[in-house]
Amino acid sequence: MENLAKFTENIGINLPEHFLRAYRLMCYVQFMAATYDDNRQICKYVHSTSRGHEAIQIAVGMQLQSTDCASPYYRDEAMLLAMGWSPYDLMLQLLAKADDPFSGGRSYYSHPANKGNGKPLIPHQSSATGMQIIPATGMAQGIKYIESQQLKSNDSLHPLVLCSIGDGAMTEGEVSEALQFAVLKQLPIIYLVQDNEWGISVSSKEARAMDAYEYAAGFKGLNRLRVDGSDFKQSWTAVEECIAFVRNQRKPILLHAKVPLLGHHTSGVRKEWYRSEEDLLLHSKSDPFIKMEHFLLEEGLSKDQLDHVKAEAKTFITQCFDKAKSADDPPVDSVMHHIFAESPVQEESGARCPAGVSEKTVMVDAALHAVDEILKAHPEALFYGQDVGRRLGGVFREAATLAEKYGDERVFNTAIQEAYIIGSTAGMSAVGLKPIVEIQFADYIWPGVNQLVTELSKSCYLSRGQFPVQSLIRIPIGAYGGGGPYHSGCIESSILAVRGIKVCYPSNAADLKGLIKGAFYDPNPVVIFEHKGLYWSKVPGTDDAKTIEPASDYIIPLGKGRIALQAGENCIESGESLCIITYGMGVHWALNASKDYIGQIEIIDLRTLHPLDEQLVMSAVKRHGKCIVLTEEPIENSFAQALAGKIASQCFSYLDNPVCIVGAMPVPAIPLNIGLEKVILPNVDLLKSHINNLLSE
Repeated sequence: MENLAKFTENIGINLPEHFLRAYRLMCYVQFMAATYDDNRQICKYVHSTSRGHEAIQIAVGMQLQSTDCASPYYRDEAMLLAMGWSPYDLMLQLLAKADDPFSGGRSYYSHPANKGNGKPLIPHQSSATGMQIIPATGMAQGIKYIESQQLKSNDSLHPLVLCSIGDGAMTEGEVSEALQFAVLKQLPIIYLVQDNEWGISVSSKEARAMDAYEYAAGFKGLNRLRVDGSDFKQSWTAVEECIAFVRNQRKPILLHAKVPLLGHHTSGVRKEWYRSEEDLLLHSKSDPFIKMEHFLLEEGLSKDQLDHVKAEAKTFITQCFDKAKSADDPPVDSVMHHIFAESPVQEESGARCPAGVSEKTVMVDAALHAVDEILKAHPEALFYGQDVGRRLGGVFREAATLAEKYGDERVFNTAIQEAYIIGSTAGMSAVGLKPIVEIQFADYIWPGVNQLVTELSKSCYLSRGQFPVQSLIRIPIGAYGGGGPYHSGCIESSILAVRGIKVCYPSNAADLKGLIKGAFYDPNPVVIFEHKGLYWSKVPGTDDAKTIEPASDYIIPLGKGRIALQAGENCIESGESLCIITYGMGVHWALNASKDYIGQIEIIDLRTLHPLDEQLVMSAVKRHGKCIVLTEEPIENSFAQALAGKIASQCFSYLDNPVCIVGAMPVPAIPLNIGLEKVILPNVDLLKSHINNLLSE
């Protein structure tokens, strides 16, 4: 670029510097793509390049500021170059090397994650098409919240969010959720849609009834603009206009950029496999690199000058690639690093039973008070979900009075958008907020699982610890009294199968309050299942779910169980005891069953299902030699079954009998009829029959 700038000075050409820099970056993009294609055996990991998209991407990357946030997608290598990363930086990720600045060799090419370094904030970026749009919109939501609450000093250069997305992803349902929320709340975000008319082998005619610009017209309040994304000059002006609009108006805009696809979809799906020669020729006529050269020649530069820049760029790319090839691979002993960020809460602390307090509290009130205390102490905390706002305060009254106390910007309703509710917390967390959200019933979590798995669970691990997602997700769960097939399910095993998520399932008011506090201070995504049948202890036999309410400083670290009932030493020594490992409603079935076996039953309340308090579990099993694992879920393929297998493996020589598992009948859903519900679920009598069997053998 320096040489090109000197050339323009010498011949008296008045050309803005960004054109000269953009041309050099375009040269990099061209030679990087060619280098990767010429070295396919070395570049063995799947990757996409930006050829055809580079003009609009460079225009964006050069104009974003370090105070901005961005969510690029997997084809945005040119945007990253324009933001300031070198070709060598990107090649380290291409070849999965240890010094890959984004993921340390864990994620695909052009999947950035960045905090600091004088560049835009970029949280973990996944490969699932369109999934980044919700966390990106969550970042914009967070920025607006920070501004409304004046949590940071006013900056004359108001930050914005850039969400880059391909046209094929615009048909995703989660895109609609994000756009709906952005226009409803008028968030400061630019949606850049790069439209090359292909989604792998699916053409635009097959995939959509309209393009993204036309689609955006249906979202009232979403401003929109079209641009020829293959023309750098037009792209620069359009991006400049969008950035100025969002910085000043604090409203969303969609920029639809029409671009050619000149490279392969990915290295694994080559263009000649599915595209005709006519289609490839048509796209080649809009090559941004050729258009840029024509523009520069018209502005007075010579072909020799451009050739000189290209030769320098080619040599530089070759040098970067040779250096990247010889870089070290990640050490294999690092593979388990960054699954979770370390929590500051390691020990149980505070007053569980404050002096002078004798009246017991129901679980739902203990949870309400926990969130109240958090919101009071932490202005960076906010609470949202379905029906938790001012008007109702939660369908279980678990958020009653909170909106009145803290305002509608901190405690508010969302639409029925489970994906947005969960996924937005990744963006919120990235900009420094601590969201508490609620999914109204466990049976309705499934639309949000995509975000939970794709974005939240992998963020810490794939960003090499840069972006753990601090997200507290509360979910009422469980059956009682005719809730029916969509309000009664226990689904914890499905969520526990997701690595990178912590899962709690308390059985009483004190534990729920302490775990909410522990989860809030834990920097990782946490799901807390709260049994509806225990909220008010209305189910017969659940009075013990009510406890004296702990003090505001009471905190339980995640991963620590408790002994809910101890067995007598005499029974243990005589071999007439057993332990029941359980959680949630199971604790109360066990407590009621144990009344007929004084001193013979020890009950372990897990409280947290992941991470599991293995030491507590295994020591109890070894002490008694007989064990029941009790769950409300059907047994087959469940967490309880897996736990029983782990117990059998680690405690085999201590067991007098096989581990017994007690759970619900294996039905797909809980029927509405109360009689059918009752016969499906475990109960005290069923549990006692298993206790009798174990103690009599």
